[in-house]
Amino acid sequence: MLLCRPAAGQTELVGPLTRQDLIEKLPEWKAEIDGYAPDLELVGRLQDVHEEVRIEIFLGTWCPDCRQHVSAYLKLMDMVRNPLFTTTFTGIPRRRELREEFTAGRNIDRVPTFIVHFRGREVGRLVETPKVSVEADLYAILAREVGGR
Repeated sequence: MLLCRPAAGQTELVGPLTRQDLIEKLPEWKAEIDGYAPDLELVGRLQDVHEEVRIEIFLGTWCPDCRQHVSAYLKLMDMVRNPLFTTTFTGIPRRRELREEFTAGRNIDRVPTFIVHFRGREVGRLVETPKVSVEADLYAILAREVGGR
């Protein structure tokens, strides 16, 4: 279910979201997506991932960090075009006391939170702000797993 609530002049979308929801209902995010230039070497490395990767993204549409980093992720995935990457998006409310319904015990304290699943288990998280960049942090998580065979 998708709920829209105005919050401080911003659109607040909560519940399951799609990429299309983010683009259509938050037009200001499109400029962020269009303006992001991922590291092309890392795009190539992510294109070469040959196992399923599932990423859950918890975000607040009211949050500047989410706009920046989720938009970067969207641009990255547009360029990677690897069908083995699947992503779910969940919008969470600005009010912390309302979040548990949407986070289902996943220990989400800050947004955005990207939970990376590989080989059927959680293998890492990107929380709030990447250490280097979305693509570098995502690749580092996956490289640890593949290198650990």
